[in-house]
Order: sequence, then C-alpha cells, then structure tokens
Amino acid sequence: MRLDDLEESQNVEDRRRSGGGRGVVLGGGLGTIVLVVVVMLLGGDPKALLETMGTQGGGPVSSAPASAEDEQLAVLVKKVLRSTEIVWAEEFKRLGRQYREPRMVIFSRQVQTGCGAADSGVGPFYCPADQTVYIDLSFYRELKQRFGAPGDFAQAYVIAHEVGHHVQHELGLSRPVDEARGRVSQKQQNALSVRLELQADFLAGLWARKQNDQSRFLEPGDIEEAMRAAEVIGDDALQRQATGRVVPDSFTHGSSEQRMRWFMKGYQSGDIRQGDTFSVKEL
Repeated sequence: MRLDDLEESQNVEDRRRSGGGRGVVLGGGLGTIVLVVVVMLLGGDPKALLETMGTQGGGPVSSAPASAEDEQLAVLVKKVLRSTEIVWAEEFKRLGRQYREPRMVIFSRQVQTGCGAADSGVGPFYCPADQTVYIDLSFYRELKQRFGAPGDFAQAYVIAHEVGHHVQHELGLSRPVDEARGRVSQKQQNALSVRLELQADFLAGLWARKQNDQSRFLEPGDIEEAMRAAEVIGDDALQRQATGRVVPDSFTHGSSEQRMRWFMKGYQSGDIRQGDTFSVKEL
C-alpha cells in the first residue's frame, strides 16, 4: 500500500501518555470476543463479563516511550484517516451532502469516550456520541500474531471499517438499528447488527476502490490482506476458535464469508447504492 505522498490527518488526538482509570468495556475486540462467545454458548450473561473486565482493568498507563513500530503504525493510521477524509468528502459532495470528518483517538490500555469508558480489550471502535474512532495500536499486534492477519492494508481495512460506521451515522444508515434497540428480541437485534457491520465492510471496500482510482495506492497482495483480516474476525471463525461450535443466531458482525463478500462488493462496484444491506433478503 502506497501512501507516501499523502499527508497525515489533523483530526487525530494521541492519548497514549494520558492517565487510564477504570471503566466498563463497551464492545468486543478479538480477545474479548472469544471470551464473550464462550460465556454466551454456556448460557451466561456476556454483559456481566464485560463489566467485570472493565472494572477490574489495570492501573495507570505506562509512561514508557512508544516503540518505533508503534510510531510507524501511528503514522499509518493518520494517513489512512486522511485518505478516508478525501474520499468521503468527494462522495458526499456527489450525493449533495457535506461530509463532517470524524476524529480519531489513539490510546493505550484505557480511554474515556462519549460512549463511556473502554479499554483495549474492546478493539478499534466508533462512538457516534462524539463521532470519534478509537484505537489502541496493540490491536494490530494481536491481529498479526494471534490471528495471522498481518500487513499494512489489513491495518487500513480496520480503520476504513470504523470510518464506515461514521459514514452510516452521517447518512442515517444506522437508523434501523438505533430505532429497534430495546424493542426487538436479542436474536433480531443481532441480525440487525450483522447488517450494520456488513455495510461498514462494504463501505471500507468502496473507500479502497475510490482511493485506488485516484492514486493507484494498492500493491499486489493488498486486497488479500484485507480478505484475510475479514476472514479471521468473522463471527463463525471466532466462535469455532473459542468453542469448536458455531451459533449463527448469536452473530453480531457476520460470518467470514459474508464479511469478505461485502468488502469485495464495495471494492468491485464502487457504487454506494449497492451497499443497502438492510433491504436485501439474503446477506
């Protein structure tokens, strides 16, 4: 992936040296998801597990200097975010809209957000309350070492997916999920969440297509890196790793096959109108 000529986004706040504190985990990173899956399949309450993990989190953030690898990753995510700003500003203009750029916070271990407190177990996430993408760069080491999905474009895909959630927020595409919250069964809520996540994968693929059309930034093997990342974080792959069982009704992000297919649909079509995951019957 070639982003050498692209400047870094100015919408990034680095909180890796700020204090940590304790808090409630908001979602599921790769390690957390595996634990939640185990609890769910054993009939337990995953929310209780997440709250326990949050309140038992570690103490203050280390003041040790960031490694050279982390500094390189910080530059990469800033450049990827800048790329998404350019692509989505142009796409929104084509739609007759103005794109409001999201912020990004790079943190270490723990962070306070508009959606509450979180720690690095959450993995990268988007908070609509403050329109900010949060990421602990240690996630990339886990993605590479534990799940075998290395590469700079795999890392870029993660950012593009979270920015995709911001695009959904800006365009009102996440409204079906917001309106259904608390009014439908957990199974139905999970199904809506899958549609939301697959649409974010589609939007990540669309970003890759638009950026490549502009600058030919993709190199051989880049798309395969994104496909590998989408494969290893599919709900079925995570459940199979955790328990050897797959429970589709508990999916919240989609299967490996679905995640790869919707990313490729966005990349191949280059047409945002093809990404309406909420109206299609079969995902």
